[in-house]
Amino acid sequence: MRHPIIKGLGLLLCSSLISAPLVAQTNPSAIKSYPDKPIKLVIPYPPGGATDVIGRIMAQELSKSLNQQVIPDNRAGDSGNIGADMVAKSPADGYTLLMGALTSHSINANLDKDKIKYNLEKDFTPVDVVGVVPLVFVVNPSVPVKNMKEFIAYAKANPGKLTFASSGAGAPQRLVMEMFRYQLGLDLLHVPYKGSGPAMTDLVGGQVLTMSETVPAALQFIQSGQLRALAVTTAKRISQLPDVPTVTEATGLPNFDVVSMFGILAPVGTPKPIIDKLSGDIKIILQRPEVQERMLAAGVYVNFLSPADSSKRITREMNMWSKVIKDANIKPD
Repeated sequence: MRHPIIKGLGLLLCSSLISAPLVAQTNPSAIKSYPDKPIKLVIPYPPGGATDVIGRIMAQELSKSLNQQVIPDNRAGDSGNIGADMVAKSPADGYTLLMGALTSHSINANLDKDKIKYNLEKDFTPVDVVGVVPLVFVVNPSVPVKNMKEFIAYAKANPGKLTFASSGAGAPQRLVMEMFRYQLGLDLLHVPYKGSGPAMTDLVGGQVLTMSETVPAALQFIQSGQLRALAVTTAKRISQLPDVPTVTEATGLPNFDVVSMFGILAPVGTPKPIIDKLSGDIKIILQRPEVQERMLAAGVYVNFLSPADSSKRITREMNMWSKVIKDANIKPD
């Protein structure tokens, strides 16, 4: 039998070894000198999409603000889950961050909860929300409607005949349409695609008839007359489509406010002074007119939220999409 003192020393040694990384992460001098090496900003989607565009703008501006290189790192796959899981398991020292598509991650957390290996609320600390991308309801001009009220009447008169496209089973584009049709009792037929590009091609071509799509993806087709815009999903009208009413204006549905939200997350346990420093710098960056213009050119409206408010907003997204998925009986691909 081991001597109690030796056993106690063994437990103390094991405890010290386990807690050593945490001590290193919270070392006051390390926090004070942060950042003293390059920061990796993981973008969990391929180059070219909204998350990538926002991430690269933020990486460039933070590099200047922090006087340290912030490197965009695309880790695409599994609807953003691969990159998110990588960051969740990274050291909580402020040197690996996630450029999150927070609406998509919130949907994934509900729709694929038996598959994903991280917990959005427990494994991350929000740095901030940086911006949102509005969505817009559009129809192919062959559909004989000019506004949302006519669309609703047409859908009710033709149950199951109106097809709507989406970029995937768990895409925000699909979930917004499911929320809308459920609240109004509409019978619409979902046609999933592998991405917005193919979905928009078939919508413009008339192979499918309607869709809720991000404004950046739909704008050129609306402006050219190839698609007809019926309503935007935001609480207020947006500058890119000032003549298009909101869903609430067009239908009377109260509090209909859905956007695709983007923000930066850090692994849980990242010291608060580091979170506060990053958040403070990002707040200043997002106040610059040139940054706002670059974001808007990509269809992103700057919408800064503090770490605490970001956490509340993520919880709200999680709860909202959980209800939609349950009500509409949505299943993963």
